[in-house]
Amino acid sequence: MIRTARPDDVPVIHTMIRELAEYEKEPDAARATEAQLREALFGERPAAYAHLAVDDGTGEPAGFALWFLNFSTWRGVHGIYLEDLYVRPAARGGGHGRALLTELARICAERGYERLEWSVLNWNRPAIGFYEKLGARPQDEWTVYRLTDAALTGLARSAD
Repeated sequence: MIRTARPDDVPVIHTMIRELAEYEKEPDAARATEAQLREALFGERPAAYAHLAVDDGTGEPAGFALWFLNFSTWRGVHGIYLEDLYVRPAARGGGHGRALLTELARICAERGYERLEWSVLNWNRPAIGFYEKLGARPQDEWTVYRLTDAALTGLARSAD
């Protein structure tokens, strides 16, 4: 079962984000707090949205998708950028990841969004294989760039 996240889901979403960071070999990089997630998901101006995959048998959260809107200047419409998709190891292979992506695709179709995009680590072959079986294709001609920490603040200060 897939459902929209509720405020009382923030602790389990936070826990699964930490689990994902461990899986991605970056446990210290996941610094978001529950308070920050609560504000981003359920504050006055939500910046992100989340869905949970709940195990039909136990009722326990099996995974989550956290996403936000992007915009294509070429297509002139919004799309969804999937920031995180995570299914707990014990629940993998049970259809939860596919169900989460299906729900996001349904939202895109319902709202007229024309893209559902995400990033995947190059070494994560199981995820890449899963995505390609769904029909997703890599955008090899693009390279992601990122400014963080000292580089970000340094560039911001250079305007002074």
